[in-house]
Amino acid sequence: MAGSLVGGAALGAAFGELLQAVDNGIINAVQFKSTLTSLRSRLNQLSPMLEEIDNLNRKLGRSEQDTEMFTNSLKKGLHFVNKCEKIPWWNYFKKSFYTNKLKGLEQYIVMFFQIEAQAQMSMDSRRILMGVRGVDEKLERMNTSGGGGSGCNGKGIAGWCEVPGVPNFVVGFEDPLQELKTMVLEGGEQVVAISALGGCGKSTLAKMLCRDKEIKGKFTDNIFFVAFSKAPNLMVITERLLQHNGYQVPQFQTDEEAMNQLESMLNRIGQPILLVLDDVWFGSEFLVERFKFQISDYKILITSRSVFPRFSSTYRLTLLKDEQAMALFCHLAFPQGGSSSYIPDDLVNKIVRGCGGFPLALEVVGKSLKGESEVTWKNKLNRWSEGQSIFYSDAAPNGATDILKRLQTTLDDLDVKIKECYLDLASFPEDQRIPAMALVDMWVELYNLDEVSAFANIHELSDRNLLNLVPTRKDASEINGYYNEHFVTQHDLLREVATRQIDQNPIHRSRLIMDIGGNDLPKWWTEQGQHPIRLVSISTGEISNGHNMQLSKVEVLLLNIQIRNYTLPLLMEKMDQLKVLIVTNYGFCSAEISNFPLLGHLSSLRRIRFEHISISSIAKTMLQLKNLQKISLVMCKFDDAFGNCTIQIADMLPNLVEIVIDCCNDLVEFPAWLCNISSLKRLDITNCHELIALPEAFGKLENLEVLRLHACTKLLELPESIGRLQKFRFLDLSDCISISKLTEQMGELSSLRKLNVRGCRGLSELPSSVKNLKHLEDLICDEETGYLWENYKIHLPNLKFHVLKEDVNLDWLK
Repeated sequence: MAGSLVGGAALGAAFGELLQAVDNGIINAVQFKSTLTSLRSRLNQLSPMLEEIDNLNRKLGRSEQDTEMFTNSLKKGLHFVNKCEKIPWWNYFKKSFYTNKLKGLEQYIVMFFQIEAQAQMSMDSRRILMGVRGVDEKLERMNTSGGGGSGCNGKGIAGWCEVPGVPNFVVGFEDPLQELKTMVLEGGEQVVAISALGGCGKSTLAKMLCRDKEIKGKFTDNIFFVAFSKAPNLMVITERLLQHNGYQVPQFQTDEEAMNQLESMLNRIGQPILLVLDDVWFGSEFLVERFKFQISDYKILITSRSVFPRFSSTYRLTLLKDEQAMALFCHLAFPQGGSSSYIPDDLVNKIVRGCGGFPLALEVVGKSLKGESEVTWKNKLNRWSEGQSIFYSDAAPNGATDILKRLQTTLDDLDVKIKECYLDLASFPEDQRIPAMALVDMWVELYNLDEVSAFANIHELSDRNLLNLVPTRKDASEINGYYNEHFVTQHDLLREVATRQIDQNPIHRSRLIMDIGGNDLPKWWTEQGQHPIRLVSISTGEISNGHNMQLSKVEVLLLNIQIRNYTLPLLMEKMDQLKVLIVTNYGFCSAEISNFPLLGHLSSLRRIRFEHISISSIAKTMLQLKNLQKISLVMCKFDDAFGNCTIQIADMLPNLVEIVIDCCNDLVEFPAWLCNISSLKRLDITNCHELIALPEAFGKLENLEVLRLHACTKLLELPESIGRLQKFRFLDLSDCISISKLTEQMGELSSLRKLNVRGCRGLSELPSSVKNLKHLEDLICDEETGYLWENYKIHLPNLKFHVLKEDVNLDWLK
């Protein structure tokens, strides 16, 4: 590719040969795949700069000897890459040696382009500019027309900072353009951002904005469009902006000096000014701050695949709606009239739905089917239904299509642990919302994180547009450590990218994902034997012959079921290192679980999560799980599971510190015998609308620190024994609408730091003892409940009011 860019020059030829060898190595040298993939990504990023170097060399008549040293280094690199294909996968010594060589080659190439090439391009550009100005002076002396000198409307070198053209056919951008225009023209923030995955049209939207009549009317000639790229050079960007505006470019020694000159120029050219920084990568947002100057009517528009929290004015570009997706696809597949009489409508609809509203997928698939017969269209759809990836290209069956390349660049930029978290999302069934808390439970144990850090990883993946984080209440994040009302969704293509990543690394596979309807094991398992599996996900079927699988290293097991009666698989017997068990029923009725005594073999089990499960059989066979720390029961059916239990629960679960019970609609009273778990520190009983009371034995939970009773709408009161909880620091009664008063013993909670009574509409009075809550610091309330505390402010010197308005988010229902 790069060789064709530079017209067969020695440097371009060496660069192109290296890139081709790397592509071949990715296919043939699997043990070097990740290192070679990183090198290929880097070469693809740098090829445009190589083209620019060649253009400048030709304009200045530069000899190829000037780049001979770098050319020779590329040839040496080619030798190492070719060697990789001959290294056996079992030769770890040579693998380590050549891996280091490849990484050194990548670092050398980056250093050359960042330092020597950038400096050379800067000097060459100034030489060209001096030549242009010389011509300008001669034209002025000839007094030909008195015009603006350099062919750029009175400015310097044309093209570098001009707004690029917009495609002839654009669909779905009418509303985004209006919203973005409002943010730029009326918003108070200096920096406005457009964020979306690669291939969604961020740059196109930015170009459309720059060419909009209202925007051009305000900013006139002061609209500058700059490609920021992954490794931006501030001095080069400043030079181009100065050159574009016809200013002499000094010899910059530092970025600080360049930024000072840029600020001076922007002050001189007059306002308003719009600066567009296109394609800002994650980690480069601090460089955008360098372009912020104290200039009135100066706006900065950035496009990025990531969301940067420091820029609050961000427009997140969404995927195309059904009608928009159909219009774009038909324009590309049937360019004559946007429709076809020889392809049935239902076939077109199915193909478009398969692209999921992703513009790049619609473009690639639409162009590939242009002019093809109905048989070809049906064959494409059949391949998809048989499991073939949308990334497959008939033109390049052994290579990645443009869709995969565009998405892959985002993944290549991820930190190793964040990328692992992203790959874990493929463990959940397609087209299902994923509870954020299930991910947190997994990552806490897999990657040795605390819950806050694990949830921060979800936020980072959301900021990278690799998932959608949807809270059911927009204020849910303000309730400390409570993530049960957050859900994650993911586009099918992103899940497929993760699946491909997992499948393409068979030697070091750490995940086993089985989507089965019977007992068939994956082919790669039977062919290659043992694997260091840490995570197993089994969907739909039951496994009876899996007890021979070597799964002693498994730490997380996900069972995704859709049947009424499910038997836990025998392969669990060998999972003596299992730390997390998640059983999720996606069927309509609660599932009955049998073979539950298997859990008795799981001596390392620390977290259990059951969703939409009938737990009556589980309660009858309570096991001794000495390391179990957390139990989560979500939408589970209790019946009389814990009615007359005589189990010595404290002996069976000596280290249990957290119980979560959410959306369990037949829970009427919290079982009194569970109050014998003296180790319990955190209890969440939320959205249990039939819960009426807590038992008087509740006071026996002497180590309880956190109690959440959110949205227990029939709960009438708190037990008087609650006053014995001397370690109690956080109580959440939000949306407990039937509570009319608080018990007098509330004042005995000497350690209480935080209280949430938002939405307690029935609360009409407070006990006088609340004045004794000297350590109470945060009161979360609304206007209806906040006034009750006014008379006690004088007794509570540390108390801060947080008045929230109800803001329900129903997006998760989609």
